[in-house]
Order: sequence, then structure tokens, then C-alpha cells
Amino acid sequence: MNDFGLMTVFSFGPGGWGAAMSAATVMTIAVAVTGFIAGAIIGAFGAWAKISGGRVVRTVADGYTTVLRGIPDLLVIYLFYFGSSAILTPIGRFFGANGFLSLPAFFAGALAIAIVSGAYHTEVFRGAYQVVARGEIDAAYATGMSPALAFRRIIAPLTLRFALPGLANIWQLVLKESSLISVTGLVEILRQAQIGAGSTRQPFTFFLAAAILFLLISSASGWALQHAEKHFTRGLRRG
Repeated sequence: MNDFGLMTVFSFGPGGWGAAMSAATVMTIAVAVTGFIAGAIIGAFGAWAKISGGRVVRTVADGYTTVLRGIPDLLVIYLFYFGSSAILTPIGRFFGANGFLSLPAFFAGALAIAIVSGAYHTEVFRGAYQVVARGEIDAAYATGMSPALAFRRIIAPLTLRFALPGLANIWQLVLKESSLISVTGLVEILRQAQIGAGSTRQPFTFFLAAAILFLLISSASGWALQHAEKHFTRGLRRG
């Protein structure tokens, strides 16, 4: 065990953990991407509710963002994972099923991340919309565009461009949140590091490897998002 190191963790040969860590990395990315995209969809509706909705809809949207941004993310994951079992198990028993029923770990984790990130997406989209110059919207209507066409051609593209910096920050947040779903038993990077640490009694090596993997994913995605932001906001007037 004394010569056990990072080369062994990332090795694909006999005794190596490369395949397991690679599979866990793919799982982490899959959960993060799923949670991010679903959160963006939730956030788009949330932003619409805050901007264009009636009083009741705005109140609901305000309550959603206030509650979700105020509760620890890990607690939200626990509530979805164990709360789903509290609902599904009695339903299953009613239909004759035996045993403990719950949402699949991947679905529960991705859904929890989506609900949490959706609150942040809501505020990012709302803020980005408010930056769009009102004159550009009025000009679209003046040319005879319908509200739907103006939204598709003018409002949505400009809002998305202004939202890019905030969305990049949310992505980094979602990526780190993905490590929390290890509590559901899903084998992502952190969970695989825990398994490897327990099997080899080398916790520092495996957790260091996990940190390196998260840093690599974060750096690569951050670089891509930064270049996307520069490309799509090139020449864009703010105001």
C-alpha cells in the first residue's frame, strides 16, 4: 500500500481504478448537465412569472426563489430522495407492491439539482431581461412583429446573451452540487472516491484524485463558456 498513488488511481491496468473513476466522471457530467438544462427550463418559467405573471403567480415565483436559495442544497436532495419514498411506498402498497419504493438515484439527484439551480436561473434570466433596451422591444412591435415573434427573434436572443455570465456561474455551482448526490448512493466522482478510499485505505490519494477531476471539468467547461460569452456578446450594446 505504501507505493499506492495517483498513477494507480488513474491507471487502467491491473489493480488500477481508471475505468471506475472514468465512469464516475461521466456520471457526474451527466447529472450536472441534466440538472443544469432542467434548471434553465424551470428558471425561464420562473423569470416569466416574475416579469409578466399576475400577482398570485409572482408571489409563487418569489416564494420559490426565496425558499430554494435559503435552504441548504444537501437538505433539498434529502427531501426529494426520502420524500419520494414517503409518497411512492404507500402508493405502491395500495397497488399491491411490497417493499420500499423511491425515485431512481440519478433522477432524484438531477431533479433536486434542477429545482435548486432553477431558483438561480430565474434571477439570472429576470436580470438579463431587464437589461434589454426597451427601445429595441418597442421597435420590434413597431415593425409589425407579434409578441411571439418579437420574443423569438429579439427578446429571447438578447436576454440569453446578457444572461451568459450568470449562467456560467450557475454551471460551476451545479457542477459542485453534483458531488452532493453521493448521499443517494449514485456512484459519481465523490462516491467512487469514497469507495476507493475504503477499499485501499488511501483516502487522501482518492480524494485528491477527485479534486483533480472536478478541477479539470470545471476548468475545461469554464474555458468553453468564457469563449462562448465572448463570441455571442461581441459588439453587443448594453443599456
